[in-house]
Amino acid sequence: MITERLRRFIEDVERVVAGTDDQYELTARISPLMTELLTDGYRLPDEFTRPSPEHNMTYPLYIAPDDSWSLASVVWDLDQQTPVHGHETWGVVGIYSGIEHEVRYLKPSDTAPAAPLTPAGEARWRAGQVTVCCTTDDDVHAVVAEGDEPTIGIHVYGGNIGTIKRRRYDPATGEVVWFSSGWDAVPVR
Repeated sequence: MITERLRRFIEDVERVVAGTDDQYELTARISPLMTELLTDGYRLPDEFTRPSPEHNMTYPLYIAPDDSWSLASVVWDLDQQTPVHGHETWGVVGIYSGIEHEVRYLKPSDTAPAAPLTPAGEARWRAGQVTVCCTTDDDVHAVVAEGDEPTIGIHVYGGNIGTIKRRRYDPATGEVVWFSSGWDAVPVR
């Protein structure tokens, strides 16, 4: 269900996406919109905040008709973690609840032979904080849910993140497996 507040956010992001294709400008302009959404007291509907004991859930909140961008609620249950992965696009994340512990890696060159990934730092993102999670040249990370409640993030991505072909990495070897994450509910357009 798209509330009036979420509709305004979608319209604002649509204007930004229509106005530029520079990923750094996009993320810089969308980040304050995300901060405003989180600080305005926006409440996700309950059906987009439910964790699963098996894996993190990716609920589509909106997918642009031309697949130029998508909006999702991503939910991790306590202590769940993702594999090391990339996005192949830009993205902005606002933490709705919980604590997201992010471990970043330098993105390997497409032409270099597989080698162990190089750690590039860690961060802990808390409710109300916003981060640029990825650009096409810097998008390799893993996420762990910390704290005593599920971690929920509101994510904006360049493209339909449920269908984009993405990389999953073995951090010890650098070996890559391609995947599409899919959606954990029927996409909204």
